Amino acid sequence: MTDRKKLTADQRRRLLASPAGWIACGLGSGLAPVAQGTFGSLAAILPWLALRHLAVPLYLLVLVLAFALGTWACSVAGRALGVDDHRSLVWDEFVGQWLALLPLLAVPAPWWMVALGFALFRLFDVWKPWPIGWLDGHLKGGLGVMVDDVVAGVYAAIVLAGIATFLH
Repeated sequence: MTDRKKLTADQRRRLLASPAGWIACGLGSGLAPVAQGTFGSLAAILPWLALRHLAVPLYLLVLVLAFALGTWACSVAGRALGVDDHRSLVWDEFVGQWLALLPLLAVPAPWWMVALGFALFRLFDVWKPWPIGWLDGHLKGGLGVMVDDVVAGVYAAIVLAGIATFLH
């Protein structure tokens, strides 16, 4: 069985040989030697700084398109690696993180709220409360890679919205 945690030199070459691989590995952020999901989530904040200026309907359209793109890219990359959900595939963290930060679109958010949104997303992504853990274990392919992080992002967004509402 192929290791889900480390990339061999051959796997790295196969991953980076296609646009799908580059997308799936979060434009390189998933190539970190450890904590790939954390690095992917951190990298997702950079484009979010531009995306947060979109109107909410357009932002939601970007999320849907990014989800579809990620489902395709992670399917292709997973087949190339021979592993359905390799740790280097972090496009799901991008979409999940963008979902988690959704409540910050409507209010001027101080940096610590963005950091809190990041921490909440990582908490739910690692903890995997129901149904995240079930989805992670039962769905395969690109859809399986993406869906559990989407739910983690929704959970984080709900908590972040509650905190933002309480503080304002």
